Amino acid sequence: MKRFPENTIQLYLIKIAKWFNLIMPIVVLFYQENGLTMSQIFILKSIYSIAMVATELPSGYLADVWGCRRTLLLGAILGTIGIGIYCISADFASFAVAEIILGVGFSFISGADSALLYDSLKAENREEEYIKYEGRITSAGNFAEALAGVAGGLLATFSLRTPYYFQVFVAAIAIPAAYFLKEPQHIQERIKSTMNEILSIVKLTYQQKEMRSAIMISSFTGAATLTYAWFVQPYFQKAGVPVSVFGILWTLLNLSAGVFSMFSYKIERFLGNKKTLLFIVIFISLGFVLTSLQISLAGIAILFGFYMVRGIATPVLKDQINQYTDSKVRATILSVRNLEIRIIFAAIGPALGYLTDTFSLSTALMVTGIIYFVAGMMSIMPFLEASPKPPPREGA
Repeated sequence: MKRFPENTIQLYLIKIAKWFNLIMPIVVLFYQENGLTMSQIFILKSIYSIAMVATELPSGYLADVWGCRRTLLLGAILGTIGIGIYCISADFASFAVAEIILGVGFSFISGADSALLYDSLKAENREEEYIKYEGRITSAGNFAEALAGVAGGLLATFSLRTPYYFQVFVAAIAIPAAYFLKEPQHIQERIKSTMNEILSIVKLTYQQKEMRSAIMISSFTGAATLTYAWFVQPYFQKAGVPVSVFGILWTLLNLSAGVFSMFSYKIERFLGNKKTLLFIVIFISLGFVLTSLQISLAGIAILFGFYMVRGIATPVLKDQINQYTDSKVRATILSVRNLEIRIIFAAIGPALGYLTDTFSLSTALMVTGIIYFVAGMMSIMPFLEASPKPPPREGA
């Protein structure tokens, strides 16, 4: 039996600390209790996205030249501070400050964690196992979020603010985990790279048709699944789900995503690269369209189907990017992907909130589904037309 690759345990802990989210099952209710409308909620999340957009590329550059370990540690510290601010805040302006700090903190973690995992595997000549371990770590995050759904729901029976108090301690777990990470030997040379060298490699990498498409499809899918997550609680409300059951359903949704994420590498091997990409685009689009047509208790089954596909998509699409990326700029390229996700969400989030408040939840879901289908199909066309395997990559 193969041993765990170096850094894997710490990356599991960082993922769990990030996704054991006691807040998410009741966050919309918390915002509403503090006087926010759905439009304000989406604006708040757009502020978070803008904070990430502003620091995503700098954080990716720092991860490539300063080291993933240090940027992950800084991200863990900022994440803990951001949740701490929520604990003592009760208005939109204070929430916005917290979201800015959380957005900056998240940008220092996103990309760096996956880059460090891939390079840790590469150091042991095991990079072909990336989808497996990315899937398992993603799955651990989904399972953590699922369990947090139950725990957060129970804590919310005391008050909707109580989960935030406990979340501070959960977020702090990532700090020692990041501290004990180790940079793989073969990428320590990248610390000597200058900003111009890094940007030059990024430009050349992004000019590849396949790489550009890999980032685009991953970005559109990430933005779509992020948007969908913010529609789940309003969907529960419209479908007549009792608030006491929110946490249980949230748990089951994330468990379904976790299970499928764990076996995503087997699904990708079975279907093949092209069919897997097509499967992801079609079924995520259907998830939006079908839930827009069926807002009811029976329609919750559609939510589960969406989360299953979401579980498959994350590790598969990240691997698609990693296959074309040089180790010297891996964190930066993955940050480009996260940057695009947040730009897309920041652009459409407030508009979808407006559609929900002014027209209906069904309208917002249908519009999102159509937009994603068009963007997704345009993004995967180069892969459908090209050979399934990427060309040899220098230094990757």
